[in-house]
Amino acid sequence: MEILWTGIHSLFRKDFRLVSTTSIWMFFIYGLAVFLEPICNITNGFPVLVRGGIYTVCIFTVEYVTGRLLKLCKLCPWDYSGSPLCIKGVIRLDYAPVWFVAGLIFEGVYHLLQHAI
Repeated sequence: MEILWTGIHSLFRKDFRLVSTTSIWMFFIYGLAVFLEPICNITNGFPVLVRGGIYTVCIFTVEYVTGRLLKLCKLCPWDYSGSPLCIKGVIRLDYAPVWFVAGLIFEGVYHLLQHAI
């Protein structure tokens, strides 16, 4: 997901090679999505706006905490300081729709895998 996002984002820089960048730290951070499993189970049957909102808050929380920890160690691979809607340079509030959809995609993948087992 990170590779797709940064590759498509390169189009805004007029780089049609779709070059992507990421960090090994992101492997561990995205791995924390496993903790969405109990939330998927608890919110099963809730309206989509509620579920997506909960996932957005959870993802923002993980992004903020991990970003602040990595910044303390001078290892944070992202810096949103140039964005007017950033908080401490580690989260961007304008990404809320992205995290809303990403949370629902994670939920869908979880349910697909659950039924496949």
